[in-house]
Amino acid sequence: MCEQCSKPFEAKTVTSRFCSTSCNNKALKARKKLEKDKVEKDTLLQKYKNKIVEVQSREFISVAEATVMFGLSRDTVHRYIKRGIITGINLGSRLTRVKRSDLEDLFSAVEMPEKSKEIPEKPNFEVGNCYTISEISSKFYADPGTVTNLIKRNKIPTKKVGSFVYVPKNLIDKIFDGK
Repeated sequence: MCEQCSKPFEAKTVTSRFCSTSCNNKALKARKKLEKDKVEKDTLLQKYKNKIVEVQSREFISVAEATVMFGLSRDTVHRYIKRGIITGINLGSRLTRVKRSDLEDLFSAVEMPEKSKEIPEKPNFEVGNCYTISEISSKFYADPGTVTNLIKRNKIPTKKVGSFVYVPKNLIDKIFDGK
């Protein structure tokens, strides 16, 4: 398979990577372009390294700098200022400055409260501690299909013995008591 055009070809040598010289030239151009872009990016970083450090140390930054640093759109920054989510100061036409610490607080990690781990009760399928579907329907005046759907919906464990389905009494009583 040609690495450039992905067409199958018959390789003349073991190291052949491209089907033709045109594919080879296209791949070479693309590789040179990537290298050139990398060099340009590195020179820009070196050129503006001091300015980036200076912007990151200031308390108030411009809206344009905020959009670059935090990946927000200009309209979003202005909307946050209008809603009072971040502090913004207007020093004149096109001289709006925002507080960098407010923007950083927007993106800080939020601590979620830990959920209390409830230990689920183990179902007790002993003879006196279970209902059958027919017993539940007669006791609570509900259709057997409704009872079955209720058991599935609430994920209540069941035990089938022969043609009878047993359900723990305590779980069914909680549901029908409204708890």
